[in-house]
Amino acid sequence: MALTKEFKAQLVQEFGKNAQDTGSTAVQIAILTKEIEQLNAHLAKNIHDFHSSRALLIKVGQRRSLSNYMKKHDLAGYEALIKKLGLRR
Repeated sequence: MALTKEFKAQLVQEFGKNAQDTGSTAVQIAILTKEIEQLNAHLAKNIHDFHSSRALLIKVGQRRSLSNYMKKHDLAGYEALIKKLGLRR
């Protein structure tokens, strides 16, 4: 259920400045978005999995906090990121 190392490396390459840029806000938001998508798919099949439901809410809160930070400090990068990830339709 967790993201593979290869997939995370691909996300870092796509959203980061370089291959070692794992801590930037954009990369963290992208990784959380993919994890949230996986948890949504899991919860669609397993409705009574309340532990995963709580994990989903925690990840959504983390993503929201990082998004607010990025919006405050880098508005152009934030707008490009949400468009690329398909958030806030």
